[in-house]
Amino acid sequence: MTTALISHKDCQLHNLGPEHPDSPIRLAAIHKVLERTGLIDQLDQITAVPVTEEQISLAHHQLHSKRLDAQQPGSGIVYTDDDTAMCPDSMNAARLAAGGVILAVNRVLAGKAENAFCAVRPPGHHAEYNLAMGFCLFNNVAIGAAHALQQADIQRVAILDFDVHHCNGTVDIFKDRPEVLVCSTFQHPYYPERYHQIDRPNIVNCPIAAHTEPHIFHRAVEEHWLPALDAHKPDMIFISAGFDAHKEDPMADLNLDEEDYRQVTKVIKAVAERHSQGRIVSVLEGGYNPVALAFSVQAHLEVLAGF
Repeated sequence: MTTALISHKDCQLHNLGPEHPDSPIRLAAIHKVLERTGLIDQLDQITAVPVTEEQISLAHHQLHSKRLDAQQPGSGIVYTDDDTAMCPDSMNAARLAAGGVILAVNRVLAGKAENAFCAVRPPGHHAEYNLAMGFCLFNNVAIGAAHALQQADIQRVAILDFDVHHCNGTVDIFKDRPEVLVCSTFQHPYYPERYHQIDRPNIVNCPIAAHTEPHIFHRAVEEHWLPALDAHKPDMIFISAGFDAHKEDPMADLNLDEEDYRQVTKVIKAVAERHSQGRIVSVLEGGYNPVALAFSVQAHLEVLAGF
């Protein structure tokens, strides 16, 4: 079986201006590297479709999308908070991003792909049950995980988040759902400073100090994520794949590189083979140095695709 690469050209129409870190260049850089290396030819390229309102409501308040639709401008850019902005094409892009994850889940569960990577934006893991924040409108990975749990053979899932920022939105949505294990490594203290101290059996928060060397990140995965995963035995694994802990990223102060992302993906893939029939859906989150992002995604995808 193949690895599916799910994206949509309209995700690049979410354009918040040249100064905003979440630039369309991010996706363009990923596709350029995958094309130049030839890796893209080894992947099953699938075009995302929009999420439905019913699917959004699996992870968000029923009025969440309606409030965002009402805020979207007819022209120009509006900010919903200090970090989160929308242009006239943002809600279309957000629906395609979340819908891409739903499509990835369906293809993996149907046996049409062993695993999938969703190269979509805007990102999602800061979006809470009833709040858009941190560049995120819909929580893409949460919507996908909640959709998976509606399928007959999926009783438990795990969401593994190695973005440099804590996945406050994912924790908010699943904190009281023991069938969802959420494991997160993140720079601390740092944005968003929400839900990082929550105490739940299904939430594994691993704060890492700025300027920490990579072995501390890998130790957190080995000592905290792996025991929790082996106890939980997820039927499917989701990855919130943020690459902004890269040493070249302008948004944070951790020191990972492409080989660190390759290594952690190998660890996750081994867990998936042990418990989840190899079923992984990985979803792009952060990563704001386009070159570092693109080569990190390449390393991540090479492992997922078995190279």
